[in-house]
Amino acid sequence: MTTPRVALVTGGTRGIGLGIARGLAEQGLDLALCGTRPAPDVAATLEELRGLGRRVVYEPADVSDPEARGRLLGAIRAQLGALHVLVNNAGITSPDRDRDLLDAREASFERTLRVNLQAPYFLTRDVAAWMLRQREDDRRFAGCVVNVTSISAEVVSVSRGDYCVSKAALSMATRVWAVRLAEHGIPVYEVRPGLIRTDMTVGASARYDREIADGLLLQPRWGEPADVGRAVAALVRGDLAYSTGSIVTVDGGLTVRRL
Repeated sequence: MTTPRVALVTGGTRGIGLGIARGLAEQGLDLALCGTRPAPDVAATLEELRGLGRRVVYEPADVSDPEARGRLLGAIRAQLGALHVLVNNAGITSPDRDRDLLDAREASFERTLRVNLQAPYFLTRDVAAWMLRQREDDRRFAGCVVNVTSISAEVVSVSRGDYCVSKAALSMATRVWAVRLAEHGIPVYEVRPGLIRTDMTVGASARYDREIADGLLLQPRWGEPADVGRAVAALVRGDLAYSTGSIVTVDGGLTVRRL
């Protein structure tokens, strides 16, 4: 009997991360999830995922904290014994969101980049080292890394400049790691969501409802976490095996240029 692959999804108990976790569980992967909420607060979500027949481990962890990242990987090693897939999904919106760019604060910039860029960059470093050790032990080992960015890596929002900068930098980090890990057969991808209906976008739903009705998107509906989950599952499954370093955009055509 083949041992199931294991995927770590950061921020995997809500929003886009939960959509990804569901998609991977449906593909037969066991899950390691982390977030900043205490375990009792996510118990119902964990039971839902276990209902899909998968092993599911949750470890409270702020991925911007190096010690917390170390504890997270230690817990995965102890409870699941392996790690094949890393999905860097956890992120924050700018603490200075809606503040005039001319009044931007360094503290907001530093916090946003620490969570959205520095954390996935160094978590990838540590997970990649573990993947290489597993590959040395088993040449059939199939590793994969997926970074979840945003259309804000390309589309400017002056009300949250630090967020845009963090996502654009993570896009480059995807290519940096794709080059570094290519010789070891570990693909690295970027998934770039657009307007996805989550608790983080509910405050802007009325505005975007109007813009969608006015033709903002080629596919005139909100994206759902499951849309992103299916894209990540396809990458992890190996459907784009000859495309390391690529961007998969899940935005309903928002960023297609039109005249």
